[in-house]
Amino acid sequence: MPFAIGGNARIRTNTPAENAYNALDTSNRDISLRQLRLSTGKRINNASDDVAGYITSRALTARNSSLKAALNAVGDASNVTYIIMDALENINNLLQNIKDAVSNAASGATGTDEKVALAKAAYRMAQQIQTVVDSTVFSGRQLIDGTFSANFVIGSDATNSLLTLGIDLTTNNLVDFNVDSAFDLNSMKISDFASVAGLDLRELNNVSSSDTGIFANNRIEITLQSLANAIQNVNKVASYVGGITNRLVSQEDLLKSQIVNYNAAISRIEDADVAKEQLQLIKSQFLQQASLISLAQSNANPQAFLQLIQG
Repeated sequence: MPFAIGGNARIRTNTPAENAYNALDTSNRDISLRQLRLSTGKRINNASDDVAGYITSRALTARNSSLKAALNAVGDASNVTYIIMDALENINNLLQNIKDAVSNAASGATGTDEKVALAKAAYRMAQQIQTVVDSTVFSGRQLIDGTFSANFVIGSDATNSLLTLGIDLTTNNLVDFNVDSAFDLNSMKISDFASVAGLDLRELNNVSSSDTGIFANNRIEITLQSLANAIQNVNKVASYVGGITNRLVSQEDLLKSQIVNYNAAISRIEDADVAKEQLQLIKSQFLQQASLISLAQSNANPQAFLQLIQG
């Protein structure tokens, strides 16, 4: 705190000039501070600007970065589920076409040649199912061939422990649906299709006029029931994935909202109030000019005392 001190006739003392110089130095520092804040847009550029605010803003920034990473993970997980659901819907339609062909073959009015034709057409649908399975890929990994399992870090709780979501389309998830056998949609590779024991879609290609195989009168009813079970199992998996998708959508909305709120909190603590900083800058510039004038006047004061010793 400066004081107005008199007694300036002493040689070693020019207190008014020193006070003016100190005020000028203070104004210059404040001008530099305001210009830095206006140029960077930040009120806190280093820890010395606001010790407590610096710690808080950096902690919030770190937290916000984690939320953004989690949001990216949610996006990846959503992409996977959308791809899976689309593939399962396609397979469901193909299975329904196969079942319709078998139903037509089950009619007593259908002859052997017609049954063979229907079987061959159904086999083409089975081949297309295999194509769907083979082409349902994300990041080089097959999604619906019974081998896919992945964990996605979609957020963190109050203690910063990770919340992990697993997407597993193998046997474990289907146990909840009372399906005992492994779930696999490889129609050209397995003997148990879509967790239905004994359903082998490759047998459709074996139907002939001499051996109607799974289209035979004593087997076609079992074929129809097996296809119905396969369709049901595919729909169960689609329902499971749909539930995951709904959770991911909810988590995505939550993360977006949290990111916005954290950005607002960081901005309130760290960012500069441009209007306020501009007002302070003008004030400091005025004081700078006044200090310069005062310093010049204070330095001129000793000249008056030289007249006392002039001869």
